[in-house]
Amino acid sequence: MFVLFYTAIKKNFMLEIFEYSFMVRAFIAGLAVAGVAPLIGNFLVMRRYSLIADTLAHIALAGVAIGLLVGIYPLLTAIIVTVTASIAIENLRSKNKISGETVLAMFLPAGLSIALILISFANGLNVNIFNYLFGSISTVTPTDLWLILGLGTFTIVVLSTLYKQLLYASFDQESAKVSGIKVEIVNIILITLTAIIVSLAIRIVGALLVGALMVIPVVTAANIGKSFRQSLLLSVGFAVLSVITGLYLAYYLNLPAGAAIVILSFIFFGLVAFLKKLFK
Repeated sequence: MFVLFYTAIKKNFMLEIFEYSFMVRAFIAGLAVAGVAPLIGNFLVMRRYSLIADTLAHIALAGVAIGLLVGIYPLLTAIIVTVTASIAIENLRSKNKISGETVLAMFLPAGLSIALILISFANGLNVNIFNYLFGSISTVTPTDLWLILGLGTFTIVVLSTLYKQLLYASFDQESAKVSGIKVEIVNIILITLTAIIVSLAIRIVGALLVGALMVIPVVTAANIGKSFRQSLLLSVGFAVLSVITGLYLAYYLNLPAGAAIVILSFIFFGLVAFLKKLFK
């Protein structure tokens, strides 16, 4: 009787997906990234600096290529390269008075070009790099999972500790400086955390789509959020919902997981915008 009841529950709620260890890892990794990426994205959108995610994703791809080429754990090299590049981008933007858009327009094609050159150096690298280009959440390894959980937790702790400083510096940097906040250090911390999360997220949604996971849920939440804190929580909710639904669709309909997650994020944005206009 119990076996029949369990089988019915599993079938009706589609829980058989969790019988596979790779899907369990996929859900945990996806939810971890979904819980952190929009938190960073809120501050980036407020600064009108959301394209940094796409730029760093292409640079992360170069880091992955280095790791695959020399036989080092790819996510580790991706994080090192991306963090280094992010600090260079921030220094160019702040110290050399170059606009953020200009700096990003320089680094994005440069990062992708370096990745393409490195890929051309090795045969067979194309197959591995494809997983990072478009995402391959079903191939997340236990090592990937622990790294994602560890650095994701670290990011949340830092964001929670520096929440007021980050919010103030994102809203008005000049006033933040006058009030005694070390804006340069706060900016470096934010850009470094962005680089880390982007590097981790390319394993989930891929370098071409990572920016969407950090931005679309944030914009969706901003449509209905009545405060920054409320938008922050709502953006995480939309991201988590997109990941859960996207993974289910990817598994049962044999779709690319990263693409499914991003498309659902966009659908949720359209639905929220439509309902807001309908009930305005």
